[in-house]
Amino acid sequence: DPESFSPFADSRRSETSLPASRGPNEKATDGSGDVRQLLGLKGASETTDKWKIRLQLTKPVTWVPLVWGVMCGAAASGNYHWMWNPFDPNDRDVLLGAEDALKGFVAMILAGPFLTGYTQTINDWYDREIDAINEPYRPIPSGAISEGEVIAQIWILLLGGLGIAYGLDVWAGHEFPTVLALSVFGSFISYIYSAPPLKLKQNGWAGNFALGASYISLPWWCGQAVFGELDKPVYWILPILYSIAGLGIAIVNDFKSIEGDRALGLNSLPVAFGIDGAKYICAGSVTLTQLGVAGYLYSINEPTYAAILLALILPQIYFQATLLLPDPVENDVKYQASSQPFLVFGILATALCVGHHDFSA
Repeated sequence: DPESFSPFADSRRSETSLPASRGPNEKATDGSGDVRQLLGLKGASETTDKWKIRLQLTKPVTWVPLVWGVMCGAAASGNYHWMWNPFDPNDRDVLLGAEDALKGFVAMILAGPFLTGYTQTINDWYDREIDAINEPYRPIPSGAISEGEVIAQIWILLLGGLGIAYGLDVWAGHEFPTVLALSVFGSFISYIYSAPPLKLKQNGWAGNFALGASYISLPWWCGQAVFGELDKPVYWILPILYSIAGLGIAIVNDFKSIEGDRALGLNSLPVAFGIDGAKYICAGSVTLTQLGVAGYLYSINEPTYAAILLALILPQIYFQATLLLPDPVENDVKYQASSQPFLVFGILATALCVGHHDFSA
């Protein structure tokens, strides 16, 4: 199932399954079953190895956008040092570059394995009853891992992540523990996303924006806080705008599950507005926010970065016109695969611009 490769695709999986999807897990026939098991993807092979099962619960495939977000935040700080920068002869301090590389790696471990792992594990925990009906082969309902072991994993990942966050604050010399505060906030959002009574993922607007913010804003702020300061409104506003674009990305994953969502009373945006309404909300949120960012970059006298961003937006508009708008249900995977790379490189281009811009001028 290629849809399962989208990092946004699995968050509402168990709540939107149709009756036709019930039954045993079908192992991938292309020989990728073992890899899929380790990444937490559908079509996985079965295993009794507890550590592989624990890793599966954290869904490593979903770590990727968080790691990218941390990298963008480091770029936006303007204070990340290379060991040997080919573009800047003044940025070739090997020891300082090695320290920043290690600091960035630890921030990625925090955002990916620990806090995203916590998020995915707690999501499976609160979905365990409906998974027992729709996907009984999953680790928790199948009994491959005990409930006590799952609870222990949730607490270890959460507390371990918060400990790493505080360590990064100490390493960065923060008077206020910014990384820890962001981590606590992100963990709280993860909890109310999956857990009753709020269970944000049952609401199309709140759930999809929470996804966008978790995958884009929070790791960006984490990376920027580790290497710099979050002392200007623009450092907060730009990631939030990209999180609105992330909301649009999340909508794409709801089109195929519209009948299941409707039957279960879940108010996804395709249910609330119909497929035709939701596809325009999706396209608009992705495109208009990026055009707004490009306009802002131009307004602060960064026409080169604005032009780069515009060049990355145009292919996305083309794929919306040729894939998303004609048939979002049939073309959802193809659209994501075609369009998302341009979006994520646009986020990086924006971060590089912010990092290089002199806001004091």
